[in-house]
Amino acid sequence: MSKFQELSSLIWSVADAYPIEMKENENGRRLKRRDILKAGLVLGLGTLASARGLNVLAASWDSPNRDITGQEDPKINANWHDGFIFKDESLIFELIRVMSKATEHGSDIGESLAAAYLIKQKEGDQQALLNAWYEVWRKQGERIEKIGDDCLAKGHKVSARDAYLRASEYYRSADFYLHDHPANPAILELWDRMFTCFENARKLAVPSFEYVLIPYEGTALPAYFCPAGTGSKRAPTILIHQGFDGTIQELYLGYGKDAVRRGYNCLMFEGPGQGSVIRKQGLPFRYDWEKVVTPVVDYALKRSDVDPKRIVLLGLSMGGYFAPRAAAYEHRLAALIANEGILDNFATSFQRFGMKREELIQLIQEKPEEINAASFKAVKENITSFWALTNGMWTFGVKSPAEFALKQSRMTLADCAYLISCPTLVIDSDAEQFFGGQPKQLYDALKCPKTYMVFKTGEGSELHCQAGGQLLANQKIFDWIDEILHRG
Repeated sequence: MSKFQELSSLIWSVADAYPIEMKENENGRRLKRRDILKAGLVLGLGTLASARGLNVLAASWDSPNRDITGQEDPKINANWHDGFIFKDESLIFELIRVMSKATEHGSDIGESLAAAYLIKQKEGDQQALLNAWYEVWRKQGERIEKIGDDCLAKGHKVSARDAYLRASEYYRSADFYLHDHPANPAILELWDRMFTCFENARKLAVPSFEYVLIPYEGTALPAYFCPAGTGSKRAPTILIHQGFDGTIQELYLGYGKDAVRRGYNCLMFEGPGQGSVIRKQGLPFRYDWEKVVTPVVDYALKRSDVDPKRIVLLGLSMGGYFAPRAAAYEHRLAALIANEGILDNFATSFQRFGMKREELIQLIQEKPEEINAASFKAVKENITSFWALTNGMWTFGVKSPAEFALKQSRMTLADCAYLISCPTLVIDSDAEQFFGGQPKQLYDALKCPKTYMVFKTGEGSELHCQAGGQLLANQKIFDWIDEILHRG
């Protein structure tokens, strides 16, 4: 009997409560409703679980090269990133994410690979593997932080800065899979060490940049402001925020430094559900992101170095929903970028199986306990789904998979995308793991001047948010901004 057949009979009670009709997905395959429920709901109600992971696991837990029909799929394991060091696609992506920082001295390739091979020794035991991920990256961070301290004590400021940047990134990575227990003291400990190392690096940075606090509903949102270096002249300004799990420290490495080189101010900020705002203030995600962005725009407009007519908003990952949502109601923006674009954050895993939004909401409301039990059991078998569910429950401020799903059900632009008026760049990637199909749906829903940009397989930038291909991504994104703002 396969692992999939051993799942709790609870999921079958949910499936049997609905007609076992045939559905056709986007590839023309015919799927039973029970297949839909197994593939979609068991895996943590995971709109953030990868599409390919859902297909593989729903088809056969014992044959990772089979698609949802049970047939061998030559496209699986056909790309450069498939099977890179690890067997699990989540670990592969997170390793590439760390290594991507090497272009701006935020990691090193050899250090990253050395850590990965130590972690890999625990493959075969999911919990041991995740424990190793935490332990190895934490120790790596400690080792590199000490190098920074020693270099600084000897007056080697450039060496110290670069070591602190790398240590900061390794501490960030160590934290990644810990959120199944939000009270775990390691979460705050790692955050504090990550932040301290980054601050040490920031104080040594050339050109310099600021740590600022933006007033927000009786509290403050942490942010970094990188000035364009144009003296007394006002400069165009890019506002950037993350999505489901990223940090503003990552934004500095990925976008902030490059923005300054190109003559832009860059304001990178955290919102509810993100970074220290969830860790220190306990504020969860909110669907009405305009309430977050408007205070950030207010802050930017009060600065003497910001051109008020040339403010651009860029949202990454799940920020590809948040940024367009904000732009629908905040009309002081000169341009918008959604990387990756999302029309409906709730539907990404289920549209391909033919389910309707209202149907899923009804199912969750009628069978919450069964769905919760089956989801908690199923995520033990898949790291991507484990991470998506546990991080999602924590950052959305809920206690169950059903509550998580219902919170996400409010995250749709179907009723407001037409309100966006500024020129908009919607980004898609051929190997997009999390929001496949959503960028094109958002693009089609827009009524404003718009551009659809796809990063193709074989270019090296085809993963989610172009992980591993930041240089090509930045070239295309910043060139688009230049053209929209008429900068040569």
